[in-house]
Amino acid sequence: MRNLDRHELDQLSDDIRKHIIDVVEEKGGHFSSPLGVVDLTVALHKVFDTPKDLLIWDVGHQCYPHKIVTGRRDSFHTLRQDDGISGFCKIEESEYDVFGAGHASTSISAALGMARARDLKGEKHCVVAIIGDGAMTGGLAYEGLNNAGVLPSQLLIVVNDNKMSISHTVGALSHYLTKVVTNPLYNRVRDKIWDLTGILPGISKKVIRRIAHSVQESLKHFLVPGMIFEELGLRYFGPIDGHNMDEMIETFKNLKSASFPAVVHVLTRKGEGKEKAEADPLKYYSLSGNGNSQAKESVAPGYSKVLGSIACELADEDENVVCVVAAMREGTGLVPFAEKYPDRFFDGGIAEGHAVTFAGGLAASGMKPIVAIYSTFLQR
Repeated sequence: MRNLDRHELDQLSDDIRKHIIDVVEEKGGHFSSPLGVVDLTVALHKVFDTPKDLLIWDVGHQCYPHKIVTGRRDSFHTLRQDDGISGFCKIEESEYDVFGAGHASTSISAALGMARARDLKGEKHCVVAIIGDGAMTGGLAYEGLNNAGVLPSQLLIVVNDNKMSISHTVGALSHYLTKVVTNPLYNRVRDKIWDLTGILPGISKKVIRRIAHSVQESLKHFLVPGMIFEELGLRYFGPIDGHNMDEMIETFKNLKSASFPAVVHVLTRKGEGKEKAEADPLKYYSLSGNGNSQAKESVAPGYSKVLGSIACELADEDENVVCVVAAMREGTGLVPFAEKYPDRFFDGGIAEGHAVTFAGGLAASGMKPIVAIYSTFLQR
């Protein structure tokens, strides 16, 4: 696929999207998220020399397109079936799956570890972490970012923002600035100017460098979001259109040879290519098979629905009853509680440790918290 032209890459994306829709509607699996990252996946594999270059996918439910382009298209129909391919990245399944994870927010820390190992071994490959914006609610992601900022070598963190949460910043100036500051020539000139100012007399050097830095940072703060990354020591680029192949390829190519940790902010649309999923990505987060959204009710109430009903009953009788979740309001069946008692419902984000300790604080102050977390997510 690295020899394909732009038209052929677009056609490949369309084919991958159609294949995912056909298989997941029939067999079940995650739906809206993988559809949103098809173009991003194709661009990454176009630019980076995988599996030599390492792509670390956060959580894994975004990885369906990755599986298809890395030799598993013909077996994709066995997705999540006995003896079939996994619904997540699995090291034992393919050399392209370089890290396994069953929960969110792990990719940055894992990628940083791989980058450090690369440097210690004197190797030259690229390391890329792809993390969804939902996973950025997890504290582990920020712990990784905090540590990544001091890395003296290449590490690329691609933030897949599929909620268009800061879309108002997308415009000609922001795109132009991203194009400029990712250009290798710009970075060489920038470094050269910095070196040249170093030979100036002490006070002059400090003044000129301070002015130049202030102008650059003021411009970027005015035009570009995400300065939290810059404050942590990572270069920030974007946002860029996650469905514009040319823009993504140019940005990734410019950063492939970077000698510093960087963040690329990519805007995508969940459910891209399937109108119903685009309109309601939450409902079509996953399908149970045969086109049925798992959001639809079964004949017998499931455990989550029972929990939601009982929680509401308890809250009706006791105003001290509260509920705490870790970014799984729908999955734990607590939507009715959240709607009925919004002031007594707390979502701590993808941060189970925080959610449980937060509930401990509530309990210590006389409240009666119900903490609803999937057992598989209690691993941390």
